[in-house]
Amino acid sequence: MRYVKWLSHYLDRRRSAVTFGKFDGLHLGHQKLVEKVLELKKEQNTVGIVCAFDMRPLWKANQLHMERLMTGKERYHHLDAQMDYLVECPFTEKFRNVTAQDFIRDVICGVFHAAYVVVGTDFHFGRNQGGDVHMLEEYSKEYGYELVVVEKERYNDHVISSTYIRDVLKEGNVRLTNYLLGYPFEVNGRVERGRQLGRTLGFPTMNVAWPEYKLVPPRGVYVSEITIDGIKYPGISNVGVKPTVSEEGRVVLESFLFGYGSDAYGRKIKAEFLEFRRPEQKFGSIEEMKACVDKDIAYGKRYFGIE
Repeated sequence: MRYVKWLSHYLDRRRSAVTFGKFDGLHLGHQKLVEKVLELKKEQNTVGIVCAFDMRPLWKANQLHMERLMTGKERYHHLDAQMDYLVECPFTEKFRNVTAQDFIRDVICGVFHAAYVVVGTDFHFGRNQGGDVHMLEEYSKEYGYELVVVEKERYNDHVISSTYIRDVLKEGNVRLTNYLLGYPFEVNGRVERGRQLGRTLGFPTMNVAWPEYKLVPPRGVYVSEITIDGIKYPGISNVGVKPTVSEEGRVVLESFLFGYGSDAYGRKIKAEFLEFRRPEQKFGSIEEMKACVDKDIAYGKRYFGIE
Protein backbone atom coordinates (compact mmCIF):
# COMPACT_ATOMS: atom_id res chain seq x y z
CA MET A 1 0.00 0.00 0.00
CA ARG A 2 1.21 3.47 -0.84
CA TYR A 3 0.85 6.34 1.61
CA VAL A 4 0.09 9.81 0.26
CA LYS A 5 0.13 12.85 2.55
CA TRP A 6 -1.76 15.46 0.50
CA LEU A 7 -4.57 15.27 -2.05
CA SER A 8 -2.36 17.16 -4.51
CA HIS A 9 0.25 14.37 -4.28
CA TYR A 10 -2.17 11.67 -5.42
CA LEU A 11 -1.44 11.26 -9.14
CA ASP A 12 -2.93 7.88 -10.09
CA ARG A 13 -5.46 8.43 -12.88
CA ARG A 14 -7.07 5.00 -12.82
CA ARG A 15 -10.73 4.66 -11.78
CA SER A 16 -11.07 4.00 -8.08
CA ALA A 17 -13.28 2.74 -5.29
CA VAL A 18 -12.79 5.27 -2.51
CA THR A 19 -14.10 5.77 1.00
CA PHE A 20 -13.86 8.92 3.09
CA GLY A 21 -13.82 9.63 6.83
CA LYS A 22 -11.70 10.31 9.88
CA PHE A 23 -11.18 6.57 10.43
CA ASP A 24 -10.11 7.09 14.01
CA GLY A 25 -9.59 3.60 15.38
CA LEU A 26 -10.53 1.72 12.22
CA HIS A 27 -13.24 0.06 14.31
CA LEU A 28 -15.79 -2.54 13.22
CA GLY A 29 -17.94 0.12 11.55
CA HIS A 30 -14.98 1.47 9.56
CA GLN A 31 -14.02 -2.06 8.63
CA LYS A 32 -17.37 -2.51 6.85
CA LEU A 33 -16.45 0.41 4.59
CA VAL A 34 -12.96 -0.98 3.98
CA GLU A 35 -14.34 -4.43 3.20
CA LYS A 36 -16.74 -2.95 0.64
CA VAL A 37 -13.92 -1.05 -1.05
CA LEU A 38 -11.86 -4.26 -1.13
CA GLU A 39 -14.78 -6.12 -2.68
CA LEU A 40 -15.18 -3.50 -5.42
CA LYS A 41 -11.43 -3.35 -5.96
CA LYS A 42 -11.34 -7.08 -6.69
CA GLU A 43 -14.61 -7.45 -8.59
CA GLN A 44 -14.45 -4.26 -10.65
CA ASN A 45 -10.67 -4.01 -11.05
CA THR A 46 -10.51 -0.55 -9.51
CA VAL A 47 -7.90 1.12 -7.33
CA GLY A 48 -8.78 0.78 -3.62
CA ILE A 49 -8.41 3.99 -1.60
CA VAL A 50 -9.00 5.06 1.98
CA CYS A 51 -8.99 8.86 2.26
CA ALA A 52 -8.59 9.78 5.94
CA PHE A 53 -9.15 13.32 7.15
CA ASP A 54 -6.41 14.40 9.59
CA MET A 55 -8.09 16.83 11.99
CA ARG A 56 -4.90 17.97 13.76
CA PRO A 57 -4.37 21.17 11.69
CA LEU A 58 -7.88 22.33 12.65
CA TRP A 59 -7.33 21.39 16.31
CA LYS A 60 -4.04 23.27 16.43
CA ALA A 61 -5.51 26.33 14.72
CA ASN A 62 -8.31 26.43 17.30
CA GLN A 63 -6.04 25.45 20.23
CA LEU A 64 -8.06 22.30 20.90
CA HIS A 65 -6.57 19.33 22.72
CA MET A 66 -8.38 16.38 21.22
CA GLU A 67 -7.52 12.70 21.59
CA ARG A 68 -7.49 9.93 19.00
CA LEU A 69 -7.83 6.18 19.31
CA MET A 70 -4.96 5.67 16.87
CA THR A 71 -2.08 7.53 15.30
CA GLY A 72 -1.60 7.90 11.57
CA LYS A 73 1.18 5.32 11.58
CA GLU A 74 -1.04 2.82 13.38
CA ARG A 75 -3.77 3.36 10.78
CA TYR A 76 -1.25 2.72 8.03
CA HIS A 77 -0.13 -0.59 9.55
CA HIS A 78 -3.72 -1.78 9.98
CA LEU A 79 -4.54 -1.04 6.33
CA ASP A 80 -1.27 -2.16 4.80
CA ALA A 81 -1.57 -5.16 2.45
CA GLN A 82 -5.27 -4.40 1.93
CA MET A 83 -5.58 -1.08 0.12
CA ASP A 84 -3.71 0.32 -2.85
CA TYR A 85 -3.55 3.77 -1.23
CA LEU A 86 -3.99 5.44 2.12
CA VAL A 87 -4.40 9.14 1.38
CA GLU A 88 -4.18 11.41 4.41
CA CYS A 89 -5.93 14.72 3.90
CA PRO A 90 -4.94 17.43 6.42
CA PHE A 91 -8.15 19.19 7.48
CA THR A 92 -6.96 22.77 7.12
CA GLU A 93 -9.13 25.89 7.27
CA LYS A 94 -8.89 26.12 3.47
CA PHE A 95 -10.07 22.53 3.03
CA ARG A 96 -12.81 23.10 5.60
CA ASN A 97 -14.27 25.84 3.39
CA VAL A 98 -14.46 23.79 0.18
CA THR A 99 -18.11 23.62 -0.84
CA ALA A 100 -19.85 20.27 -1.08
CA GLN A 101 -20.23 20.55 -4.85
CA ASP A 102 -16.58 21.46 -5.28
CA PHE A 103 -15.64 18.46 -3.13
CA ILE A 104 -17.53 16.18 -5.49
CA ARG A 105 -16.11 17.78 -8.62
CA ASP A 106 -12.53 18.45 -7.51
CA VAL A 107 -11.81 15.67 -4.99
CA ILE A 108 -14.06 12.69 -5.68
CA CYS A 109 -13.78 13.06 -9.43
CA GLY A 110 -10.86 15.41 -10.08
CA VAL A 111 -8.39 13.75 -7.69
CA PHE A 112 -9.61 10.18 -7.28
CA HIS A 113 -11.43 9.56 -10.62
CA ALA A 114 -13.97 7.64 -8.59
CA ALA A 115 -15.98 4.85 -10.11
CA TYR A 116 -17.40 3.98 -6.68
CA VAL A 117 -17.84 6.14 -3.59
CA VAL A 118 -18.32 4.13 -0.39
CA VAL A 119 -19.59 5.99 2.70
CA GLY A 120 -21.67 5.50 5.82
CA THR A 121 -25.27 6.66 6.16
CA ASP A 122 -24.31 9.78 8.17
CA PHE A 123 -21.43 10.94 5.98
CA HIS A 124 -21.32 14.74 5.62
CA PHE A 125 -18.81 16.82 3.70
CA GLY A 126 -18.09 20.28 2.41
CA ARG A 127 -18.45 23.73 3.95
CA ASN A 128 -20.72 23.64 7.03
CA GLN A 129 -21.17 19.92 6.31
CA GLY A 130 -23.52 20.90 3.52
CA GLY A 131 -23.17 17.64 1.58
CA ASP A 132 -24.63 14.26 2.49
CA VAL A 133 -25.46 10.90 0.91
CA HIS A 134 -28.51 12.37 -0.81
CA MET A 135 -26.36 14.98 -2.54
CA LEU A 136 -23.82 12.32 -3.51
CA GLU A 137 -26.60 10.28 -5.08
CA GLU A 138 -27.99 13.33 -6.85
CA TYR A 139 -24.65 14.12 -8.53
CA SER A 140 -23.59 10.53 -9.22
CA LYS A 141 -24.89 10.34 -12.80
CA GLU A 142 -23.52 13.76 -13.71
CA TYR A 143 -20.03 12.85 -12.50
CA GLY A 144 -20.05 9.19 -13.47
CA TYR A 145 -19.64 7.35 -10.17
CA GLU A 146 -21.79 4.86 -8.29
CA LEU A 147 -22.66 5.58 -4.67
CA VAL A 148 -22.52 2.73 -2.15
CA VAL A 149 -24.01 3.54 1.26
CA VAL A 150 -23.07 1.16 4.08
CA GLU A 151 -25.30 0.77 7.13
CA LYS A 152 -23.87 1.42 10.57
CA GLU A 153 -22.52 -1.43 12.66
CA ARG A 154 -24.21 -1.70 16.04
CA TYR A 155 -23.46 -3.14 19.47
CA ASN A 156 -26.64 -3.62 21.51
CA ASP A 157 -28.37 -0.22 21.38
CA HIS A 158 -25.23 1.70 20.37
CA VAL A 159 -24.00 2.64 16.93
CA ILE A 160 -20.32 1.70 16.90
CA SER A 161 -18.48 4.99 16.53
CA SER A 162 -15.12 6.42 17.52
CA THR A 163 -16.86 8.67 20.05
CA TYR A 164 -18.61 5.73 21.72
CA ILE A 165 -15.39 3.70 21.85
CA ARG A 166 -13.46 6.61 23.36
CA ASP A 167 -16.10 6.86 26.09
CA VAL A 168 -15.89 3.11 26.76
CA LEU A 169 -12.10 3.20 26.97
CA LYS A 170 -12.14 6.21 29.31
CA GLU A 171 -14.20 4.06 31.68
CA GLY A 172 -11.42 1.45 31.67
CA ASN A 173 -13.50 -1.18 29.86
CA VAL A 174 -10.66 -2.57 27.77
CA ARG A 175 -12.41 -5.79 26.82
CA LEU A 176 -15.40 -4.00 25.31
CA THR A 177 -13.07 -1.47 23.66
CA ASN A 178 -11.17 -4.28 21.97
CA TYR A 179 -14.39 -5.96 20.83
CA LEU A 180 -15.67 -2.74 19.26
CA LEU A 181 -12.33 -2.04 17.59
CA GLY A 182 -11.99 -5.62 16.34
CA TYR A 183 -8.42 -5.75 17.69
CA PRO A 184 -6.64 -4.77 20.94
CA PHE A 185 -6.15 -1.09 21.73
CA GLU A 186 -2.46 -0.46 21.18
CA VAL A 187 0.38 1.97 21.75
CA ASN A 188 3.49 2.08 19.59
CA GLY A 189 6.76 3.80 20.36
CA ARG A 190 10.49 3.61 20.78
CA VAL A 191 11.97 2.49 24.11
CA GLU A 192 13.72 5.34 25.86
CA ARG A 193 16.29 5.22 28.60
CA GLY A 194 14.79 5.83 32.02
CA ARG A 195 16.14 5.86 35.56
CA GLN A 196 16.52 2.05 35.51
CA LEU A 197 14.83 1.86 38.91
CA GLY A 198 12.83 -1.19 37.88
CA ARG A 199 16.00 -3.03 37.00
CA THR A 200 17.46 -2.45 40.47
CA LEU A 201 14.20 -3.68 42.04
CA GLY A 202 14.11 -6.88 40.01
CA PHE A 203 11.57 -6.00 37.33
CA PRO A 204 13.27 -4.20 34.40
CA THR A 205 10.78 -2.21 32.36
CA MET A 206 10.57 -0.60 28.94
CA ASN A 207 9.56 3.07 28.89
CA VAL A 208 7.81 4.64 25.90
CA ALA A 209 6.64 8.26 25.71
CA TRP A 210 2.89 8.47 25.19
CA PRO A 211 2.14 9.58 21.59
CA GLU A 212 0.84 13.11 21.05
CA TYR A 213 -2.95 13.31 20.58
CA LYS A 214 -3.31 9.62 21.52
CA LEU A 215 -6.16 9.01 23.96
CA VAL A 216 -4.85 8.20 27.43
CA PRO A 217 -6.98 5.48 29.07
CA PRO A 218 -7.44 5.46 32.86
CA ARG A 219 -4.00 5.65 34.41
CA GLY A 220 -2.94 2.42 35.99
CA VAL A 221 -1.78 -1.14 35.39
CA TYR A 222 -2.95 -3.27 32.47
CA VAL A 223 -2.40 -6.85 31.41
CA SER A 224 -0.78 -6.52 28.01
CA GLU A 225 1.08 -8.17 25.17
CA ILE A 226 4.18 -6.45 23.86
CA THR A 227 5.69 -7.05 20.44
CA ILE A 228 9.41 -6.38 19.98
CA ASP A 229 11.58 -7.52 17.06
CA GLY A 230 8.54 -9.32 15.63
CA ILE A 231 8.04 -11.48 18.74
CA LYS A 232 5.03 -11.06 21.04
CA TYR A 233 5.60 -11.36 24.80
CA PRO A 234 3.03 -11.47 27.62
CA GLY A 235 3.45 -8.74 30.18
CA ILE A 236 1.99 -5.97 32.27
CA SER A 237 2.02 -2.27 31.47
CA ASN A 238 1.56 0.87 33.50
CA VAL A 239 0.08 4.01 31.98
CA GLY A 240 0.78 7.13 33.99
CA VAL A 241 3.19 9.66 35.41
CA LYS A 242 4.92 7.40 37.97
CA PRO A 243 4.00 9.69 40.91
CA THR A 244 6.01 7.72 43.47
CA VAL A 245 9.35 8.28 41.73
CA SER A 246 8.82 11.22 39.36
CA GLU A 247 7.43 14.76 39.42
CA GLU A 248 7.63 15.35 35.64
CA GLY A 249 3.91 14.84 35.07
CA ARG A 250 4.67 13.30 31.67
CA VAL A 251 2.53 10.31 30.68
CA VAL A 252 4.66 7.26 29.97
CA LEU A 253 3.91 3.67 29.05
CA GLU A 254 6.05 1.39 31.21
CA SER A 255 6.00 -2.34 30.41
CA PHE A 256 7.42 -5.44 32.04
CA LEU A 257 7.75 -8.44 29.71
CA PHE A 258 7.68 -12.06 30.82
CA GLY A 259 10.53 -14.02 29.26
CA TYR A 260 12.46 -11.10 27.73
CA GLY A 261 16.03 -10.52 28.90
CA SER A 262 17.73 -8.37 26.24
CA ASP A 263 18.54 -4.67 26.11
CA ALA A 264 15.60 -2.94 24.41
CA TYR A 265 16.76 0.68 24.44
CA GLY A 266 16.07 2.39 21.12
CA ARG A 267 13.90 -0.44 19.80
CA LYS A 268 10.33 -0.04 18.61
CA ILE A 269 7.63 -1.88 20.53
CA LYS A 270 3.87 -2.31 20.30
CA ALA A 271 1.87 -2.79 23.49
CA GLU A 272 -1.64 -4.24 23.20
CA PHE A 273 -3.96 -3.75 26.15
CA LEU A 274 -5.98 -6.78 27.28
CA GLU A 275 -7.40 -6.00 30.74
CA PHE A 276 -7.40 -3.20 33.30
CA ARG A 277 -5.79 -4.36 36.55
CA ARG A 278 -5.80 -1.39 38.94
CA PRO A 279 -5.59 2.44 39.02
CA GLU A 280 -2.26 4.24 39.31
CA GLN A 281 -1.40 5.26 42.85
CA LYS A 282 1.29 7.13 44.75
CA PHE A 283 2.99 4.90 47.29
CA GLY A 284 4.49 5.95 50.60
CA SER A 285 7.82 4.26 49.85
CA ILE A 286 9.75 2.36 47.20
CA GLU A 287 9.28 -0.82 49.22
CA GLU A 288 5.51 -0.38 49.25
CA MET A 289 5.56 0.20 45.49
CA LYS A 290 7.66 -2.92 44.91
CA ALA A 291 5.29 -5.07 46.96
CA CYS A 292 2.34 -3.89 44.85
CA VAL A 293 4.20 -4.41 41.57
CA ASP A 294 5.10 -7.93 42.69
CA LYS A 295 1.36 -8.58 43.07
CA ASP A 296 0.75 -7.12 39.59
CA ILE A 297 3.37 -9.45 38.14
CA ALA A 298 1.83 -12.43 39.93
CA TYR A 299 -1.59 -11.44 38.56
CA GLY A 300 -0.17 -11.22 35.05
CA LYS A 301 1.40 -14.65 35.34
CA ARG A 302 -1.92 -16.14 36.44
CA TYR A 303 -3.67 -14.39 33.54
CA PHE A 304 -1.32 -15.92 31.01
CA GLY A 305 -0.95 -19.25 32.82
CA ILE A 306 2.76 -18.75 33.41
CA GLU A 307 4.33 -20.94 36.10
